[in-house]
Amino acid sequence: MGKTGAFLDTKRAQHGMRDAALAVGDFDDIVIALDAQAQRSQASRCMACGVAFCQSGMVFAGSKRATGCPLHNLIPETNDLVYRGRWQTAVKRLALTNPFPEFTGRVCPAPCEMACNLGLHDEAVTIHDNERAVSDWAWEHGLEEPLPVAPQDAPLVAVVGSGPAGLACAWELTRTGYRVKVLEKADRPGGLLMYGIPNMKLPKDVVERRIVCMRQSGIEFVLGCDAQSELDTLADELVAVIVCIGAGNPRRVEVPGSELAGVVFAVDYLTDATRGLLDGAAPTMSAQGKDVVVLGGGDTGTDCVATATRQGAKSITQVIRAQEPPESVDVFATWPRPRNVAGQDYGQRDAECVYGQDPRLWSTDTVEFTGEGAVGSVVVEDLAYDGGRHAVEGTRRSLPADMVIVAKGFTGPREDVLEMLGAKLENGLPQTRDGGHRLVASEGFAAQVACYVAGDARTGASLVSSSIADALECVRELLEDR
Repeated sequence: MGKTGAFLDTKRAQHGMRDAALAVGDFDDIVIALDAQAQRSQASRCMACGVAFCQSGMVFAGSKRATGCPLHNLIPETNDLVYRGRWQTAVKRLALTNPFPEFTGRVCPAPCEMACNLGLHDEAVTIHDNERAVSDWAWEHGLEEPLPVAPQDAPLVAVVGSGPAGLACAWELTRTGYRVKVLEKADRPGGLLMYGIPNMKLPKDVVERRIVCMRQSGIEFVLGCDAQSELDTLADELVAVIVCIGAGNPRRVEVPGSELAGVVFAVDYLTDATRGLLDGAAPTMSAQGKDVVVLGGGDTGTDCVATATRQGAKSITQVIRAQEPPESVDVFATWPRPRNVAGQDYGQRDAECVYGQDPRLWSTDTVEFTGEGAVGSVVVEDLAYDGGRHAVEGTRRSLPADMVIVAKGFTGPREDVLEMLGAKLENGLPQTRDGGHRLVASEGFAAQVACYVAGDARTGASLVSSSIADALECVRELLEDR
């Protein structure tokens, strides 16, 4: 696969990024993709490994996440096709495993590249960029076509939720001849793809064109709906229900003052910002002119920093409990598992451009929010990690804060939908038959109609690629049960 020996004389070159000074002035795509010829050159670096860990999707000891692609994309084969300029065949090869490469090629953190064999001795192959290039080529050349519409007498499945898992379930069910109704509580389909990820990282026209294609495939989206009411109406027609509501319950910060006005959850803040952008209206949670403190150092925290920067925050501080990662790690000791090394994501880069410094405070704990009715400051203190984690005496101090954005991750799915179905919950997640996807329920809706759960609603918060992979596995289980 790839050009023999190309990895010896062709250096890794990944996509560029718009100049931060310009990018912070709008919410447009921040990525500058390589041209087709340059991408072919990058794909040529693939080494035709005997064991391609990049596509393994395995969980190794000591890691919570899969090593390699959770979707098991046929990566060496796709790279070879890109290198040879056989774009149309590359599109077909990628479609065998991944229904939505336009999403994963933009927002996946690329565990495939972490597991790339070349990365042991050199810089990994640009698998992520190659995937995006294949997908973009497909859309530009009209190869992303609707599926055949199922006949009106085909069995009907309701999918609750239209995030990555819900869309994947709907697409795969339609491909196999089922009728599908997707029930979505929001005013637009897409779930976190639409409202949880900012436009500059995942442009919404990319999501919307997929939704158009799905509607042309006969998939019906019922928006702004109450799931229980809709399911009760459809009960006599349904052969199954798949719950794909994500893991949207935000993790709270249990400190004094958390009830103050101005303390908001990241998912609400990002949703409000994107809705305002799409509606051409001012956001109701704007950071403009405010001292903003973001709690959390993950991808969502980075997205909040980037959004607040673009909204014109007066200042931004990102408080992170974890230690700052090392500059490098022993790759041989960690490969092919994910590794955590120091780096600057786009949000921190943009904030540093505007405010003159990286906004992150590492090894810092949140102690209290203070203010009269509304938050005015965040009390923090340093943490030490010498033989455990403990507060450093004498380091307590206040940060000015007119807005606090809590981006501390998620605890699991909304309980109301699952409880309505009669599902049994354990540690915040639904119990399933033999650890699969069929809900365990002795009463409620799931006792009458076969109900399944997929994606983050089943596993807890994960990657977009993992959520899609779990959804495809769920559909396979449903088909086997039928």
